[in-house]
Amino acid sequence: MGAPLTRPADRALSRPRRRPLAAVAALAALLAVGAGVLVDLATPAPRPADAPADQFSAARAYENVQVIAARPHVAGSAANDQVREHLVGVLRGLGLETEVQDTVAPEAGQLSGTAGGATLARVRNVVARLPGTDSTGRVFLVAHYDSVQSGPGGNDDAAGTSSILEVARALTAGPRPRNDVVFVLTDAEEACLCGASGFAADHPLARDGGVVLNLEARGSTGPVIMFETSRNNAKLVDVFGRAAPHPVGTSFAVEIYRALPNDTDFTAFLDHGFVGLNSAYIDGGAVYHSPLDTPAAMDRGSLQMHGDNALGLAREFGRTDLRDLRSGHDDTYFPVPGGLVRYPGWLALPLALLALVAVGALGWLLVRRGRATAWTLVGGVGLTLVPVVVAPLGAWLLWTTITTIRPRYAELLDPYRPVWYRLAVVALAAAVLFAWYVLTRRRFGPAALAFGGLAWLALFGVLLAAAVPGGAYLTTLPALAGAAAGLAALTTRQDGPWPVVAVTLAGAVAVVILLPTVVLLFPALGMAMGAVAALFAVLLGLAALPVVDLLHPQAGGQRGLGALRARRLGAVPAVAAALAAVVLAGVGLAVDRFDAAHPVPTHLMYALDADTGEARWLSHEGDPQPWTDGYVNGTVDVSDEFPGLGDGELRAGPAPAANLPAPKVELLSDTEAADGDRRIRVRIVPQRPVRLLSLHLNGDALGSGGLSAATVAGRSVDVADLRSLGFVFHAPPPEGVEVDLTFDASGNKLRLRAMDASDGLDQLPGFRPRPADVGIVGSHSSEMLAVAKTYEF
Repeated sequence: MGAPLTRPADRALSRPRRRPLAAVAALAALLAVGAGVLVDLATPAPRPADAPADQFSAARAYENVQVIAARPHVAGSAANDQVREHLVGVLRGLGLETEVQDTVAPEAGQLSGTAGGATLARVRNVVARLPGTDSTGRVFLVAHYDSVQSGPGGNDDAAGTSSILEVARALTAGPRPRNDVVFVLTDAEEACLCGASGFAADHPLARDGGVVLNLEARGSTGPVIMFETSRNNAKLVDVFGRAAPHPVGTSFAVEIYRALPNDTDFTAFLDHGFVGLNSAYIDGGAVYHSPLDTPAAMDRGSLQMHGDNALGLAREFGRTDLRDLRSGHDDTYFPVPGGLVRYPGWLALPLALLALVAVGALGWLLVRRGRATAWTLVGGVGLTLVPVVVAPLGAWLLWTTITTIRPRYAELLDPYRPVWYRLAVVALAAAVLFAWYVLTRRRFGPAALAFGGLAWLALFGVLLAAAVPGGAYLTTLPALAGAAAGLAALTTRQDGPWPVVAVTLAGAVAVVILLPTVVLLFPALGMAMGAVAALFAVLLGLAALPVVDLLHPQAGGQRGLGALRARRLGAVPAVAAALAAVVLAGVGLAVDRFDAAHPVPTHLMYALDADTGEARWLSHEGDPQPWTDGYVNGTVDVSDEFPGLGDGELRAGPAPAANLPAPKVELLSDTEAADGDRRIRVRIVPQRPVRLLSLHLNGDALGSGGLSAATVAGRSVDVADLRSLGFVFHAPPPEGVEVDLTFDASGNKLRLRAMDASDGLDQLPGFRPRPADVGIVGSHSSEMLAVAKTYEF
């Protein structure tokens, strides 16, 4: 802490001459470190199509992106069939053993939780194998080739699929790996993760498990982040840090993702005992699952980064002994310029406690050396909570104000051009921190305030170590570095260079650790959660307080006008940062306007009740956009009429009845089981091309014994886990799906509510085309048209 924690009046006169040079040097050092961090997070330049054969080329991969994402290709569609034929042709053209796994599989994770009941799909996975020379196990490169119905999936997941095709080409161009490498391009990921579930559970190549590298995208740009691992990941992370050319990943992201109700194909593999790593790029989230997710929207640098990492990891795992990859612990890890820092996760709590002790020792020495009193230290700790609370609150109020001005942001994961808003949040956090420091510094002193910041960092470290150990490094290491710097500053010559060097090094540690977190939290959580990024921005500022104090103008031994002038000068950064926040937010509003290239997202569905002949427009929009408002004028609970379209109330309005045939339910058999239960077999057959079928039964038809057994398309369903009495089947074959139910027959008459759904609202009567600046929200139910009918048996 050195110069900031000052000394007596005999040194005060010399400090004004030394401080400007020290401040400029310290600031330049931190800016250089920050620039290095940002450069390390940047995507690499895409390699051209004539790159060496053993390298990954984004240009070559992009040629496959254009074929895969030429148009939407939802599971079961003719367009998806064409994509699959292309994939098979490419892999067989490389000389790989290639097959199509055609099966019925249940969902993984909870993607279809709102549909109720069991979720299944007919899936057709493309599987190819590169045999190893002396295999110790299998390495699986996984991506899904289907898209949502509302967009072509240029990034999600043509990026992952094309990356795997290019990795397969590069691997076949060189010497064969030691281990088998299996390329798994899954179907029906968007619907239910069913392709991955079917492969992991049933395919012979998956029987012995292995290492999975899953490639995803949830946006259109940004660095590829390794955001999820299997448990006990130490050896996996070691390989990632050594073999991935661009190792961006943090144990904090893994902890957060494990706690969220989000799933990818990786979930299915984890459920079946595989180990591995899950990676994605996530910035540019406005295009996610929307018609704008086209090949043209893709950042080729992100594609290059995806492929570089996948190829490097495939080669390393391809030559590694895979029989012992399950370490006994998780690692703590985070990126630094040029690599990845990692250490055993079990050190999280000891390090956090050590940081707390070190900060306590610093406080004791501050009092002993007369740089602060016990009361000013207590005051510093208490006052430090002000920016910790106010900055996130201010960020939340800022975004609330922006969305009040522009309510159409509500349906977007992130604005189309979010950078101005992100900078505004950071500027606001800086304004709060500077204003707080100027108002409190004179009364409590820089030493007490710096101590308060370090104390809270250390306390947060202990809390994180107990709750989310993989995230404890975020505050533990800056607290430990800051305490060490303070102790060094107090035990060296105060007018020498070492105190400034010490606090600058501690500030650099905070920048390296916390700046990537601030940068990556914005796309990870979206602007609606910008308050979280603001919190970490303030924590970064608190860790760098001694360097901040070098920039603070000193009044020296002056009083009166001199001191007042110094305080006014000290307020300049706070005022400038506050003005910057306002200006940046204003620029964001001016720049990020909705237009034909960046349309307002809207959600609309159509539902026809074939029993009554009544139809409705439906929307998930809580506060309908003007275009949607022309269709819906009230609310309705559709959970009984159209189970599978949503739980609870949706916005609704009357619609003209279209000439759409309802799904047909054919009774195949109705018998009494040996124990007196009723067993009924039916087939639900779509009467038009659809992407899903559903069948739900009334609970009052089941006696006290309930539903005892169910089979859908030959696949047994665990009735004990049913969230409701029914199922949803994606990508059904034209001949329909057979359902076998066994239940206690002592209840009321059995009613089966059959529903099917397709896409294409623009073909319906009463549909008014969207204006050029009105688009479709990224959603699995956007543009869906459903028809339902009840059958009694």
